[in-house]
Amino acid sequence: MATMADVARMAGVSTATVSHVLNGTRPVRASTREQVLSAVAATHYTPNTVARSLATARTTTMGLVLSAISNPYFGELLSAAESAAAAAGYTLLLVDPHEDPDYELTVVTRLHHHRVDGVVLAPSARPDDTLAYLARHQVPTVLLDRLIDAGHDQVGPENRASTAGLTDHLADHGHTRIGLVAGLEGLSTTTERREGYRDALRSRGLPVDPELEVGGASETVAARRATHRLLALDDRPTAIVAGNNSMTIGVMQALRDAGLVVPRDVAVAAFDDFAWADLFAPRLTVAAQPFDEIATTAVRLLLDRIAEPDAPPTTRRLLPRLVVRESCGCPGST
Repeated sequence: MATMADVARMAGVSTATVSHVLNGTRPVRASTREQVLSAVAATHYTPNTVARSLATARTTTMGLVLSAISNPYFGELLSAAESAAAAAGYTLLLVDPHEDPDYELTVVTRLHHHRVDGVVLAPSARPDDTLAYLARHQVPTVLLDRLIDAGHDQVGPENRASTAGLTDHLADHGHTRIGLVAGLEGLSTTTERREGYRDALRSRGLPVDPELEVGGASETVAARRATHRLLALDDRPTAIVAGNNSMTIGVMQALRDAGLVVPRDVAVAAFDDFAWADLFAPRLTVAAQPFDEIATTAVRLLLDRIAEPDAPPTTRRLLPRLVVRESCGCPGST
């Protein structure tokens, strides 16, 4: 069984440095941290967590508070976050507050009572009570995906320009009636993506028509109903932007229900890529979020916050990549 000394030899550092990286007891340069974590993974080193928690008052656990785990995007975030936490010697405790602000506070309180060392939180539409609780109890916290509070470390995608890019791409195909199926009201991602959609319309000299913006509540069934409302308009859209991948499924279902062919009758572009997006017929044009980098950055920020509770908060915005396939009317490429 590997020891801390084995890790130190492989990483070319002292055992004290290994201890600081794993326990978060002192700031360590990012390059050194990476060397140590790589050595931990290579040697399969397993720390004595019981002894360590007694000595440091830490449990080497972190909470991940994430709604809509069935959403493929959040599933990818979960997988990447768990891998990053494990590489640092941490166990990830996952809870799903189901987009309910009251239950969000309940599960965060439970995590705190279980003495997690910190929390990564994708906040609900009304997270004020939860954020106040975390601040009051000085729980190291990183906001994930939904960036709302400059007083916390946070990491997520750049939403506004990316959604503008999707809308612009549809306009490049000559579409002037472009609909938006937007996410759950109150979420920063919903607001920012709606603003990006409107930015693109204005930049093209196209009207911002409230009839063309419908709410899909960030999930499939509501998005399917919302798309049917768009299709029932006297002057229906000839293209649709879907605000996330769960809603994209609802959009495609509604178009199928109506007997419409994509992109011949209605073009589609969507925020979020997922593993089977190129299995749709036609394959989907998307803004692909760097979910692995987002999740890994969240874990790294939390480890840094645990090590340096008084450091200034950090916000990281990571840029999605436009992946052009056939659903927008292009021949398709990656």
